[in-house]
Amino acid sequence: MEEYFRQAWEMLIGRQHGPFAFRLILQPLAAALIAFRSGLMDARTGRAPYCWAVVTNPVERYELLRHAWRELARVFTVAVVVDLIYEAIVFRRIYPGQSLIVAALLALLPYPLIRGLVNRIVRRWRRGFHDLPLGTWSRQVR
Repeated sequence: MEEYFRQAWEMLIGRQHGPFAFRLILQPLAAALIAFRSGLMDARTGRAPYCWAVVTNPVERYELLRHAWRELARVFTVAVVVDLIYEAIVFRRIYPGQSLIVAALLALLPYPLIRGLVNRIVRRWRRGFHDLPLGTWSRQVR
């Protein structure tokens, strides 16, 4: 069992080199662009940052997660397919569990982090820097 986990770990780590290495940049970038767009919409409509809303708002949690999945389904599916092709070429075998892990890390992980961050930045920007406490940058500009 220990050998299996060691080999799986080496396969996961070794994916940063070789064919299809571009996916390690393109898939998170695609998720980030979708998250950026959603974060802007959240800020415009006055919604709470995404991760915070999912954790603290049980009434809207299901709808927030469903909306995120609708946006990320294509990116996640492409990430799985590309990783399966990579496995077939490099390992001459398919490991679907590893493909799901890689796709989740590359496509799903950046989304909530970037969506919430963009929302916070845009809301702060729209509110203006004059709401910051005294002694900060806004005080020096006035």
